[in-house]
Parts: sequence; structure tokens; C-alpha cells
Amino acid sequence: MPVAARRVLVVGIDGVRLDVLHRQPTPHLDALAAEGFLTPVEVADDTPTMSGPCWATVVTGVGPAKHGVWSDDLGGHRLDVFPDFATRLDHHDGRRTFVAAGWRPLLQPRDGGPLFRAASRTVFIAPEADTPEAWEECDERITEAAAQILAEEDVEASFVHLGAPDETAHVLGCGAAYEASVRRADARVGRLLAAVRARRTYADEEWTYLVVTDHGHVDAGGHGGRSAEERTAWLAAAGPGIGQAPPRVRHADVAAQVFAALGRHPDRHWTLDGHPFAAEPHAVLLDMDGTLVDTESLWLRTVRERVPGIGIDDLFDALGRSTADTARHLHRLTGADPRDLAEHLDARFLETVQQEATPLPGALELLDTIAELDLPMALVSASARPVVDAALKVLGADRFRTSLAEGETPRTKPAADPYLAAARALGVDPAACLAVEDSPTGVTAAEAAGCRVLAVPSYTPIGKAPRRTVRRGLAGIDRKELWAAGL
Repeated sequence: MPVAARRVLVVGIDGVRLDVLHRQPTPHLDALAAEGFLTPVEVADDTPTMSGPCWATVVTGVGPAKHGVWSDDLGGHRLDVFPDFATRLDHHDGRRTFVAAGWRPLLQPRDGGPLFRAASRTVFIAPEADTPEAWEECDERITEAAAQILAEEDVEASFVHLGAPDETAHVLGCGAAYEASVRRADARVGRLLAAVRARRTYADEEWTYLVVTDHGHVDAGGHGGRSAEERTAWLAAAGPGIGQAPPRVRHADVAAQVFAALGRHPDRHWTLDGHPFAAEPHAVLLDMDGTLVDTESLWLRTVRERVPGIGIDDLFDALGRSTADTARHLHRLTGADPRDLAEHLDARFLETVQQEATPLPGALELLDTIAELDLPMALVSASARPVVDAALKVLGADRFRTSLAEGETPRTKPAADPYLAAARALGVDPAACLAVEDSPTGVTAAEAAGCRVLAVPSYTPIGKAPRRTVRRGLAGIDRKELWAAGL
């Protein structure tokens, strides 16, 4: 099945208060929120509530300490080191990008600009005066020009800026005229969305939509202070893999999400501050024992049969470990020869797996979902190769592009080696991989390799942590959960 072409549209609406937005009929933003989410975004403590620093953070994915924009005069910036997403995508990947705006510092060498350094295509239309009426006319012309380009040209990432609500608030405060400007901005968003959906190639594309504001206003119309009304921004997001809003979204996450929506894993040297809230993994690396196949109970039974008096803590310490590691652990408890222990455990466990192993609930369905998304899979196990091969017969060996067993890397779990080797075999960056694990030992290995982790604890509890999602089991995992796991 052909892979859909990925496209992203970011619309920046300047200076829209969230509480005002909620009071207005905004059907187009409401529709995006119904497909994905609309959530508050708090302007970071180190960021002045001004357009320059806020938009710089939105489009670069880093805060003022890095991009160096502290006011509406962009002078002194470091945008050569931390460029906007349109410039990065054009420069690094040769992707077509597009920016349309009327505020001069965004696209013109004025007041330290431009913020967008080198997008593939730009449309700049300045207002004839700094008045609400002139800015409405400017936004109208920008929307018309952007809609034509979005409908007809092949651009992969776009940013369209609408400035009338901010100017209206500055001149007239946050009253009826401001509310009307917010409604008109929503209508313009609708026209941009309609242009995208009218594309001749739309059926073969997957679009992500991000609509964001930079800051709010006080009632009288100004901003730049630290009141809740000024510091509360918002983001509406919809598109492939985007589900409910995460607990916290930041301005810097917008650029990170643009890259993720295009399948572009950021280079570590970019040192982005933002993180995506939905990102398709480049590969899925799955543990076997206790994750996909019900072998943990068989393994524990095998260990208990060999050491009948073993305590519960020592028994569970054997989970996720290789036979050799377990044998060394049992040697400390029993004094028995580690080699004899390992041989007995291997033989008995293999026999039991061959006779009794079954997929865990949701395992085959998850593998089917991953296959439907055309994501490469690897089986990453601490069990011996004969045990892995026996389990592959239960799961379907043809589902996996590669598999790794005990002894096939210099070290096994909890070391990172198996996950690093699996990612290398698939030709992907470990940091762009999602690892699915059930034991603390396996989670330690996956995180040491830099992977995102989806943990489904079997016998030993696993706590939440950065880049780790904890779930009770595999049943019911869909595309949106996969794209959000471990972020």
C-alpha cells in the first residue's frame, strides 16, 4: 500500500486570549479540537509576553536563552544557530516550505528580522497602516494568497500568520471589535483548511494542522506583563496520530511536532527544547517474554522447580534476565554450579515453551496494527535462540525483520546492547524507536539505548518516567496510543 505524503500547516493567530476564544463561535477551530485537541499553552517564565520571543520559540523549538529573541526587535538573535522549522526543512532535507505573513520582522530585514530566514517560498503583504481595518485587509489578502498556494502547490510545511486580532486589541481593547476579529480569524482558518482539502492530491496525503497564538492581552489591550490573561496562550492540533492533549504543551513543542508530523527525527545537535506530542516511531522493538508471549510464568515456574525454596524477591529478580545471569544469581543462593544451573534451566524452559507458550492478550492485534502502519519490527529478547525461535512460531516469524537472542550481542539486558543492535539492523536511530517491555530490566536496557518506552508491567511494578508510558496491557492499543507512547 503506498505511503501517504505527509504535510503540515501551522497557522499563527496573533494575540488571541483563550477566555475570549472560548466565548466566541469558532466552528473551524472547534472542528479541529474535536478531531484532536485545543489546550492552553502557558508562556514560559523566561519568555516576555511579546510577539517576537513567543513566535521565535514557536517556530524554532527553542527558548529565548538559545534563539536570543527577547523583544519585538529581533536584534541580537541566534537564528543562524537555531533557525525556524521552514528553513531547517529546506536547508537540511530539501523539502518545500512556505511562509505567509504581514508583520515585517517575520519575513523582512527590519527590527532584526527576518525570523524566517530562508523558507522555500514566501508571501509578504504589509498592512497599509497600523490600524485594525488595515490589518483585517492585510489578513484577508494573506489568506487569499496562502489558500491559492496551499491548494495548488506542493509544499510540505507551511506557516501562515494572521495579525488583525492583536492589532485590534492594541487599539480598541478586548471588547466587541476584538471578539469580531477573533471570529474573522477563525473564518480565515476555515478557508485555509478548505483550500487544503480541495487539493487534487489530498486523498493521497496526510495533513497535520496546528493553530497557535503567541500571547494574550489585558482587558485594555496591552501585553508584555505577567498576568494570567497575557501569559495564557493556546494550541489547537489535529492530524494523524494526534489524540487527546498531553498534560502540558509548550510553545517550543510546535516546531518539534512539525518535524514529527513529517517523520523527521531531529538531529541531536539541534538541541531542541520542544518535544512532539504525537510522533510515529521509525521502528518498534518488542520484548518477547512476558510482553508478547506468556513465558514469564513458565520461566518463573522453571526457576522455582529448580530452587523450590526461593523467595519471592529473588524469584522476580530473574525476570527479564538471561539464563546465564539467572544462573549466577541462583548460584549465590544455592551454591550450585552456574553452568549446571544454566543447562538445566535452558533445557527445561525450552521444553515448556515448546509445549505451552501462547500469545498474551492483545499481542497479535498489536503486531497487526504495527504491520498495517508499515513500521519495521524487531524482537529483542534475553532468552536463548532456541526459545526465541519457538516463540516466533507462535507469533509468526515473518512479522519481524530481525530478532535478537541471548549471546548475540556483547552484553544482554539490562545493558543497552540488544536494543542498539536491533536499531542498527533496521537502519534507524534508537531515539526514534519505540521499545515495548514488561520488566524493569528490559526497560533499563531500552532506555539506556535511548529508545522511547511503552511499559506493560507483568509481575514487577514499573513507574512512570520521561520518555516512558506505562500501560496495563497490550489490548486495545491503536495508532494514536502508539504515536503518543514514550513522548
